[in-house]
Amino acid sequence: MSNSENKKCQNCETDFTIEPEDFVFYGKIQVPLPTFCPECRMKRRMVWRNERSLYKRKCDAPNHKEEIISMYANGSSIKVWDQKFWQEDNRNPLDYGKEYDFGRPFFEQLENLLTNVSFPNLNGSGNINSDYCNWLHNSNNCYYVFGGSGNENILYSGHVADSKDSMDLYTIVKLELSYDCSFCQNSYRLFFGQNCENCMDSYFLYDCRNCSECFGCAGLRNKQYYIFNQPYAKEEYKKKIQQFNLGSFRSFIELKNKFNKQKLKIPHKFVNSIRAINSTGDNIIDANNCKYVFDIFVGGAENSKYSFRIGKNTKDVYDCSCYFNCELMYENFSVGIDAFKVFFSVFVWTGSEIQYSVNCHSSHYLFACVGLRNKQYCILNKQYTKEEYEELVPKIIKHMNDMPYISRKSQILNPKLQINSNNQNSKTQAREIIYRYGEFFPPELSPFAYNETVAQEYFSLTKEQAINKGYQWKDPETKNYQITLKTEQIPDHIKDVKDSITDEIIECSNASAQGGQSSQCSTAFKIIYRELEFYRKNNIPIPRLCPNCRHYQRIKQRNPLRLWRRKCQCAGTHSDNKVYQNTIKHNHHDNNHCPNEFETTYAPERKEIVYCEKCYQEEVV
Repeated sequence: MSNSENKKCQNCETDFTIEPEDFVFYGKIQVPLPTFCPECRMKRRMVWRNERSLYKRKCDAPNHKEEIISMYANGSSIKVWDQKFWQEDNRNPLDYGKEYDFGRPFFEQLENLLTNVSFPNLNGSGNINSDYCNWLHNSNNCYYVFGGSGNENILYSGHVADSKDSMDLYTIVKLELSYDCSFCQNSYRLFFGQNCENCMDSYFLYDCRNCSECFGCAGLRNKQYYIFNQPYAKEEYKKKIQQFNLGSFRSFIELKNKFNKQKLKIPHKFVNSIRAINSTGDNIIDANNCKYVFDIFVGGAENSKYSFRIGKNTKDVYDCSCYFNCELMYENFSVGIDAFKVFFSVFVWTGSEIQYSVNCHSSHYLFACVGLRNKQYCILNKQYTKEEYEELVPKIIKHMNDMPYISRKSQILNPKLQINSNNQNSKTQAREIIYRYGEFFPPELSPFAYNETVAQEYFSLTKEQAINKGYQWKDPETKNYQITLKTEQIPDHIKDVKDSITDEIIECSNASAQGGQSSQCSTAFKIIYRELEFYRKNNIPIPRLCPNCRHYQRIKQRNPLRLWRRKCQCAGTHSDNKVYQNTIKHNHHDNNHCPNEFETTYAPERKEIVYCEKCYQEEVV
């Protein structure tokens, strides 16, 4: 096995390490070593997935001029067809096939194919009455839901599975009658929950398991009738809850602030994980030997690394977002469902031996193809025999190395000075990024701007920062509506809100704030009637933020997709900051400071008390 090797990222110029197990994986799939660091590789993939930026535009299909909702904006280089029409196979993408040109860089040829083959306006299947959703499957009566499957009556949510009658959820499995929850599962009537499991009839919970009728609590197990981690008698508990006046927005803000302070009083496990063996990252359920992985749910993963959102029987996966029976996958985003040896691809479902392909399904042995279904042995959408394909692919790979694609990026050395090619004093430096075989698609080939994609959610940039880093940026479209209700004009209590609020165009309270740009603020929003019914039924005040800003608030509740090396903050009998007093003696270090170290998503400057697995288990479980 090779020793570790340090490399400098050709994108951000920071150092990163190729570990011995990485050499084994790259050798197994016969690809060169990466030249981008793990974080830059992740960003490069993320700019290919637009979930929430939807537009009204005309359908580009022949004899179709109807208006459709699309994730591709007006003016996009992509040809956009209505999804139902696209799925009916009223097209032959092989008609756009081209002979490979050994006189041009590979990515130039692929870019030409991307702009000629049609794409569906949205991604999804098996949905009923759920038109204003994207990346949603087998769901019924959902609205403004982005990512998920098997849901019913879900509003304003993202990455939700098998849930019903709930709103404002993020990364959820099996919730019912719940509101504003993140990273929760198997819960009923849970409101404002974070990292909870098997909880019911509770409000403002963090890291709780098997709790019912609890309020404002953190780090509890198997408890009932607790308020801010203090036990109450049943009658006293119910009386206290009534006094909280939950339907009032002012009361809600006060309680939320108190809850956030409560979270800082208890130890946090260095990683949010369940049944994770020899694994690092965050939000991991059922994983074995996985490193630098985030958001592994429903089924687990094995021997995987540098990945985000993987699970359900994935094995030997590097730098991917993939689900459902995937093996030997590398540098992909949004791929899966019985996939094997898929490299450098996006939106590929059910297939094997596929490289550098986009939106191809139920296919095998593809190289640089777009929009194919039930095909094999194709290159640039041109059909070949098995023998021709196997002879040509190695020649193309050699050509990719001999004639690489050059992506130019302007790096501003002085950020206060604007880029100006005519100004010799602008202190700009053009730096070449070289794309040979083994690199994922250059960002400029993506049909989306940086701020339209999930990259903005997890690695937020301003417009200036994005452009300076070589990404595309899309300015907000001009709005042609008139605000009819300011947030300060909304009644404080839900009981005082009239049906007529569904006729109002409400200004988002973030509209004029500087943070609105990073959260893709829509500046205004409406309350639909079934949403109003939900608020009334559950005594929840009307929100003051638009759905996008609420989503970004939930994103901020999670830890970043980064790891820091830290020491356990258990100082023997209490936490380092002396806020938390240990309840029992920890046998592995007695009254001395815990010696354990770990990799964690909690940055060193964070205020949370971060304990290792052993100290956390002693105190919380």
